[in-house]
Amino acid sequence: MPKAVLFDCDGVLADTEALHDRIMAEEISRLGWEITPEEGARLFRGLAWEAIGPQVEQRLGPGSVPADFLPQLIARVVRALEDEAQPVHGVLAALETIVAAGIPVAVASNSSRPELATKLRRLGLVETFRGRTFSVNDVERPKPAPDMYRAAAAACGADPQDCVVVEDSIAGARAGIAAGCRVLGFAHEGSAAALRAAGAEPFFAMAELPGLLGLTPVPAG
Repeated sequence: MPKAVLFDCDGVLADTEALHDRIMAEEISRLGWEITPEEGARLFRGLAWEAIGPQVEQRLGPGSVPADFLPQLIARVVRALEDEAQPVHGVLAALETIVAAGIPVAVASNSSRPELATKLRRLGLVETFRGRTFSVNDVERPKPAPDMYRAAAAACGADPQDCVVVEDSIAGARAGIAAGCRVLGFAHEGSAAALRAAGAEPFFAMAELPGLLGLTPVPAG
């Protein structure tokens, strides 16, 4: 069994990827780069918000991204999360099994601190991850750098090589691998091959997660 399990948030704990893709596409389109949510997902999913503005400016030219673009984008996402954030199917039961086995858990997300706090509160997971919650504001470098997962492992009192990371994005998988962790890649929308190429071990349902960690799931009911 691992000494700790380190979770990404969006697409792993919170079923919020479509929400992010929709709002991001709408806000970027307002700047003059017309993109669909699907295009936005392909270009930006898994990256920190701070990485998006420079890419938009590279496309549209210097000065095309207002100074308040990022704060307004984050504020709109947080408002939507308050009403729309839902758990990924099966993840709460998987978490219950992991915690019941006495394995420390942490969450490490390229989300801003306000976004991540809102998601965990909406999902009822604040106490589960208290003291072991890492956002893009809590480390020097976001994913795909390993900083966040190294910090999460340390918060659990574990060496990264003894930890398992649960990710769904390529940037996140690369971050976990760079940190020295075993990475399980939660695959959806045809992402298994890309996750495998990044060094992750793909799986396809959260019900599989306890078994992949050497645990027996908690019986239903």
